[in-house]
Amino acid sequence: MRILVANGVNMDLLGTREAEVYGTRTLDEINHEIESLWRGIASSGNFPDVDLHFFQSNHEGIFLEALDAGWDGIVINPGAWTHTSLALADRIRALGVPCVEVHLSNIFARGPERHVSMCAPAVTGVVAGFGPAGYVAGLLALLSATGSTHRTQLTSRPQPLPSRR
Repeated sequence: MRILVANGVNMDLLGTREAEVYGTRTLDEINHEIESLWRGIASSGNFPDVDLHFFQSNHEGIFLEALDAGWDGIVINPGAWTHTSLALADRIRALGVPCVEVHLSNIFARGPERHVSMCAPAVTGVVAGFGPAGYVAGLLALLSATGSTHRTQLTSRPQPLPSRR
């Protein structure tokens, strides 16, 4: 399964921009953390093979075209395009694959200009405010939405609860 982790405008400034909001880790460090967290989760054997691809662009047209590469799902942090880009929302709708919007910070706890996501109506779901772990939560949600998570089989039948008299 091919999954794109797409980061939009200004995400390349992580580690130097508003550390009190976004933390001190760079985007490369966050991508490595996502890979490491995912490897730990995937080692349980309850998930399909996932081929993660990471992409970042500050150029909206290039960003939109990168979404079209035949992905099975997308975890996307649009950055400020979240609040401004109808083109991005339209592209997400047109893709026909599950897409989870992720934000490092809780955009709903910040200034009112950040409370509206143009993308939210087009995506499968939104994860915000959990830092880099939000990407992994988004990936798990994405796999659930595609029906790609394997369920662990029960080895015994559940026992009924004792009746109360």
